[in-house]
Amino acid sequence: MRLVLLGAPGSGKGTQATRLKDYLQVPHISTGDLLRAEVAAGSPLGLEAKAIMARGDLVSDAILLGMLEERLSRADTAGGFILDGYPRNLAQASALGALLARIGQPMDCAVQLDVDNELLVERIAGRAKAEGRADDNPESVRKRLAIYAQQTAPVVDYYRQQGKLTVVDGVGTLDDVFKRIIEAIAPVREVG
Repeated sequence: MRLVLLGAPGSGKGTQATRLKDYLQVPHISTGDLLRAEVAAGSPLGLEAKAIMARGDLVSDAILLGMLEERLSRADTAGGFILDGYPRNLAQASALGALLARIGQPMDCAVQLDVDNELLVERIAGRAKAEGRADDNPESVRKRLAIYAQQTAPVVDYYRQQGKLTVVDGVGTLDDVFKRIIEAIAPVREVG
């Protein structure tokens, strides 16, 4: 199963991806984790990314895609993978589709975790308080959510137009949300 998890910050993507990894027996690939690992390893792409970040710039889509291509070439992804945090915009979604077609691993399904913005603000504010993070105040969270919605709406439509999108209610216990995801992807798993 090749799966993309979509959802706003605080929607539970990372938590559910960890559970899905064990259930589906495929790796969970977070582009943030991948970027940090490449930088720490001192790989050519990691060194390039480190220099860009040191200037305060964003790492380009081309560098992220290169890191992702290298990661998807490893043997543990032969049975599939779960992408978390990528694609975040239409250009990334298109580039990912081209990459997956080139390596013969087309995307099976995109799951969007749907959570009301005000609940997301509460979740992130609660998490920030527990972790002692002052940067996750309600105003900054709302701004990040607005940017996410603006950039990600085309990605959701991209997968919807391909017939690969399923929207799952991301509100409830971890087990409830996990069960909804499993039920949503079951038809795709049966076909694959």
